[in-house]
Amino acid sequence: MAAPFALAALAAPAGARQAEAPGDVAAPPAAAQADPAADKVEHVYVELTTPFGAITLDLDKTHAPLTTANFLRYVDAKRLGGAVFYRAMHLGYSDGPAGLLQGGVRDGAKLFPPVAHEPTSKTGILHKAGTVSMARFAPGTATADFMILISDMPALDAQAGNEGEDPGAGFAAFGHVVSGMHVVRKIWDMPRSATKGEGVMKGDILEDEVKIIGARRVAAPPPASTVPAPEPSARAPATMAGEEEAADGAD
Repeated sequence: MAAPFALAALAAPAGARQAEAPGDVAAPPAAAQADPAADKVEHVYVELTTPFGAITLDLDKTHAPLTTANFLRYVDAKRLGGAVFYRAMHLGYSDGPAGLLQGGVRDGAKLFPPVAHEPTSKTGILHKAGTVSMARFAPGTATADFMILISDMPALDAQAGNEGEDPGAGFAAFGHVVSGMHVVRKIWDMPRSATKGEGVMKGDILEDEVKIIGARRVAAPPPASTVPAPEPSARAPATMAGEEEAADGAD
């Protein structure tokens, strides 16, 4: 079945179409960062356990309440246990590591109804390295497929002023990794199949999926283990021409 994607297409749950994540895009130009929002943020922390270690996510319930609630619904219902990381998209426009890791629930019977789309133009949570975002097809179709960014990917942000409709809706970012990025990188660096996947996803699919053994809410990690959070922005920078096309089909 097809999976939702970001920049390029991402694989989706079995028994259900996979949500998409973006595919290859041109190297983004440097963009000026807007002043971060000064309002107080309500954080919710989730730990994903994998065979290679734990990944702790900091979800922004204040700026992305619907997307955060959707993700927590899967966590609290124990439906992320058994989900897998299956796609590692590698982009070639940077000297350093660039791309994203995608995973999600592959059993269609475990999916809840999709969540309304919260564009970055409204939330101010931009697609920076370590950001957690939902994969999708059309806006409002995201369920349990998500991605963790290895690098900054402004092509996934909504166009300035976009109200959540394509073209230009981008993807719904809702948090970031605060510990365990080395685990994310380890999975992202695993061998990829030359034959698995279709369309833009061909060549991105991991040879061996990595199971998420469990997911649970946890207390905030100690400051020493945190990674700087991508600050919510008052507005999202305008995306470069063609970026939205590259992101089309994401869920």
